[in-house]
Amino acid sequence: MAEVLVYVDHVDGAVRKPTLELLTLARRLGEPVAVALGPGAENTAPALAEHGAVKVLTADAAEFGDYLVVPKVDALQAAYEAISPAAVLLPSSAEAKEIAARLAVRIGSGIITDAVDLEAGDQGPVATQSVFAAAFSTRTRVSKGAPVITVKPNSAPVEAAPAAGAVEALTVSFSEKATGTKIVSRTPRESTGRPELTEAAIVVSGGRGVNGAENFAVIEALADSLGAAVGASRAAVDAGWYPHSSQVGQTGKSVSPQLYIASGISGAIQHRAGMQTSKTIVAINKDAEAPIFDLVDYGVVGDLFEVVPQLTDEIKVRKG
Repeated sequence: MAEVLVYVDHVDGAVRKPTLELLTLARRLGEPVAVALGPGAENTAPALAEHGAVKVLTADAAEFGDYLVVPKVDALQAAYEAISPAAVLLPSSAEAKEIAARLAVRIGSGIITDAVDLEAGDQGPVATQSVFAAAFSTRTRVSKGAPVITVKPNSAPVEAAPAAGAVEALTVSFSEKATGTKIVSRTPRESTGRPELTEAAIVVSGGRGVNGAENFAVIEALADSLGAAVGASRAAVDAGWYPHSSQVGQTGKSVSPQLYIASGISGAIQHRAGMQTSKTIVAINKDAEAPIFDLVDYGVVGDLFEVVPQLTDEIKVRKG
């Protein structure tokens, strides 16, 4: 059976959920071979093996932490040349998409970004994408070389499928360009205790209708009652009511949770582009003609400052 390279997104050996989803998709195409880089790479093996990785290629070097993406591209290219995979899968994060693009150029293959599903095909893997602000779905395959594909978080379930997970050291020769851009400092992001926005199963977002930074406490309370991440529309972010890192939309982050709750968001195309692939969409807006109601599964016409607190209280009651 053909092997499929899976790029591992981890933090000091703790594997992030999108990578486990990639392993589920990789098993549809062949035998997953994971590539873990940087500090703690070897510690990823148990989790990767539990979810289907037949082999885990690991490498750690100062270059992975001290410089930008080129050292990781060098490593992934080395892994590609070592096993000649049928496909290379990466999560659709900003960094991973840059790695994917650079790798595709180097190996002379096509690239597909932001896939939401994968399946095996007679002429190679076929990816499903949501395009034009999710107004259309396309089925795409690469016609030259082994496809390099990035996949949106929450596109596949995390499924246990125990495999060998044999750890092998990956030999990497860094190119001259690997040290061209050095990281000179890092500032840890303040933890909110909430899930990462792009990975969350539930997202609660607020927009212009929240009418002020202080009022986002209502949105946060609902999110916390559900164990959800907090998002914001571009209007709310541009007004300075919420951090840009929480913006959902075409110029922000794309999310695809099981449940998306939009409060006080009109539903402009810019916002819809970032959340329209959510499995279930609920909107709360006092304007019955708001465009957001055209794509929701459930809509509530009402003042969010009356509806959201009642919803939060009811959720807390039901959770005991």
